[in-house]
Amino acid sequence: MPVIMAQLIDGVTIAAQIRAEVKDQVAEMKRTLGITPGLATVLVGEDPASATYVRSKHKACEEAGIASFGHVLPKDATQEQVAAVLTELAANPNVHGILMQLPLPKHLNEDPLLALIPQHKDVDGFHPSNLGLLGVKGKPPPFAACTPAGCIELLERTGVSIAGKRAVVLGRSTIVGLPVSLMLLTRDATVTMCHSRTVNLASVVREADIIIAAIGKPLFVTADMVKPGAVVIDVGINRIADPSRKSGSRLVGDVDFDAVAPIASAITPVPGGVGPMTIAMLLKNTLKAAKQSQK
Repeated sequence: MPVIMAQLIDGVTIAAQIRAEVKDQVAEMKRTLGITPGLATVLVGEDPASATYVRSKHKACEEAGIASFGHVLPKDATQEQVAAVLTELAANPNVHGILMQLPLPKHLNEDPLLALIPQHKDVDGFHPSNLGLLGVKGKPPPFAACTPAGCIELLERTGVSIAGKRAVVLGRSTIVGLPVSLMLLTRDATVTMCHSRTVNLASVVREADIIIAAIGKPLFVTADMVKPGAVVIDVGINRIADPSRKSGSRLVGDVDFDAVAPIASAITPVPGGVGPMTIAMLLKNTLKAAKQSQK
């Protein structure tokens, strides 16, 4: 009897659709209003991964017709120097969105710097007010964090009904776990957030209609933890050893894809699932910020 695989939720294709929609709307905004949406990035230090992420964001902006402004500060930049750059960008009318690349060097205090980004320019969704409003039904924040928003977009564009479903989120970080839990809750899911102190975690996950794994542990979600027919969104990106690969390693998610795919009704791959959605949602948020600036 052939193994029935879950529907593959293709983040690459869905992200490309969003980027094409943004590009068309940016062109229309330029044509009708003479306004070019603008995104400013602030990078402190020389972390290779962070620098790569920032470059990819600028490239995506260029492809969508969005103006981008890069600000790179030395790794020993002071709190006051970073604050000065953010304050200047906050006052610049050509900058509709501001993104401060995280993590920051350890000597900097992240929270007061994030608070300097105006709520209406916080396209990364990390301003305390934007994060708090995620939990207020009927009063959505101007912006939601890009990765959690990408998870919700994948569900909605795949036709997955959220209302009334039992959703389990693995991980409680303010970057993914907490915001995506609040977004599911305001869409009428019954939400359980699991973490390192959760008792009988596997049995809790087994009750889920929708699983969002953002725990940072490779292949953590196994087949015996998944209810048949569940929808699985895997946010994890982990590198593990693989002698069969030329590189000696490969990328995997927090979900054991090969074991879970025959059980789930729909699942995201790693790579190619949630990852491409993050930049797509950033572009969408920047366009939205430019539109809101005209009101």
